[in-house]
Amino acid sequence: MKKSEISYKIKEKAKELGFSNCGIIKARNLLEEEIHFKIWLEKGYNADMKYLHENFEKRMNPLKLVENTKSIIVLLFNYCPLNYESKSKYKISKYALSNDYHKVIETKLNKLLEFINSELQFVKGKAFVDSSPVLEKAIAKRANLGWIGKNSLLVTKKGSFYFISEIFVDIELEYNEIQSKDFCGTCTKCIDSCPTNAIYENHKVDANKCISYHTIENKGEIPEQLKGKFQNWIYGCDICQDVCPWNSKIEPKLEANKKIIDMTNEQWEKLDEEKFNEIFSKSSVKRLKFKRLKRNIDFNKS
Repeated sequence: MKKSEISYKIKEKAKELGFSNCGIIKARNLLEEEIHFKIWLEKGYNADMKYLHENFEKRMNPLKLVENTKSIIVLLFNYCPLNYESKSKYKISKYALSNDYHKVIETKLNKLLEFINSELQFVKGKAFVDSSPVLEKAIAKRANLGWIGKNSLLVTKKGSFYFISEIFVDIELEYNEIQSKDFCGTCTKCIDSCPTNAIYENHKVDANKCISYHTIENKGEIPEQLKGKFQNWIYGCDICQDVCPWNSKIEPKLEANKKIIDMTNEQWEKLDEEKFNEIFSKSSVKRLKFKRLKRNIDFNKS
């Protein structure tokens, strides 16, 4: 079977499995991204996310992450929920309103890999979904799946509420052209709307000021100078995406967890650990654990 035919069938199967888009690139060094990423780390904009310093060479060179990789299949999955209007002032990022995406997408990736092996050609492959040192946004851009917006996220003409995942394989395939066009133009809505001024420059975010960092990754105390600026976000933050004009075109796909969106202000503020475990048993919010979610709620109280 020709490379072009295999690649076509992979993309068709990905669509059948519910992925929004699929691109394929040749595995090679991310030299341009390496320079910018290194400077970003040196300036401390990664805050306390020390893991971003680890496995640097693997992050910048897919060939060192998975030996004998020749091609990377890159996939987008739309996580925008159908019904996410909450009864409460407290807000959770859209991606966490449905079942834990790691498990949902991992299952789909394994099915795609099984299809390739059983129907197309035997490959040695490894699937990733936000679980290893992969520079996902840069890889997705190279696969012509979108561009990097001024908020540093991958943006497509159908919005930016997408999970990115990959399958590294040891065969040559037909590759997408590298994406170079930026369709943000002169728009600065994401920068202007950030209440903590975390987007300090086009395509660059200072995690030390980012609401999403402080409500998810930060394991310590939230800086007092940010008090009153979180706009009631208690897990993640969608502000820079909600204002993006491209997200007016996104088509919601997933059902939000009613147990979450039906919570009232009082129920959030009186949340105990038992109720936390019940509500978030299938959500990625559970990784935060009760104490830190409670910390976030208390920080947002007026």
